[in-house]
Amino acid sequence: MRVLVVEDDPGIATALVAHLGRLGDAVDTAGTLSQAWATLAAEPFELVLLDLGLPDGDGMELLRRIRAQPAGRMPDPALPVLVMTARDQVSARIAGLDLGADDYLTKPFDPDELAARMRALRRRATGRAQTRLAWGDIEVDPAAHTVLRGGQPVELSAREFSVLLALLEARPHVLSRAQIEARLYRFDEALESNAIEVHVHRLRRKLGEGLIRTVRGVGYFVPAEPSP
Repeated sequence: MRVLVVEDDPGIATALVAHLGRLGDAVDTAGTLSQAWATLAAEPFELVLLDLGLPDGDGMELLRRIRAQPAGRMPDPALPVLVMTARDQVSARIAGLDLGADDYLTKPFDPDELAARMRALRRRATGRAQTRLAWGDIEVDPAAHTVLRGGQPVELSAREFSVLLALLEARPHVLSRAQIEARLYRFDEALESNAIEVHVHRLRRKLGEGLIRTVRGVGYFVPAEPSP
């Protein structure tokens, strides 16, 4: 998942980048409202983790601006936003939710609870109620980061897992290489030109050639159902 952490405390931001990175998320950070808005206007994200007490204003202002965006513009006005703040008053939580926040987590929080809430928001955004994804004899559990094929575990790297999850969630639609890269890599990460092709090749080797199809010059997709 491509995530923007809007947090002015470097220690908290660094810890979130490390923890979510281990789970396979690509995490960028912004320490101010202006930096966050510029980042969201330049790159597509799937989730924003939003602190409220920022050096140049209140995080609620960023939330207002996101929700006021016209459809088809960046950032997407429907972009999921999870507010994370030390403000624990009920009135503050109500205000955030009424402004359009999708969830609200009070600091300090358990990183595993944050990850679970992020997965729930991702399921909601993709219109999926089930916690696991299945395709033929392949079963993927995003919470446990496990993959089974025919009931047997398959070892995937964090990046391979992220590519598989992105394609399964998008099926049967095609994702371009750029769209997949945007989910996997931060701004500051070096990216080899054939990185996505390598991940797809390894997934096919481990999970079968019929899982991921190529549309030449466009990208990759997973069919809605396996071929009979």
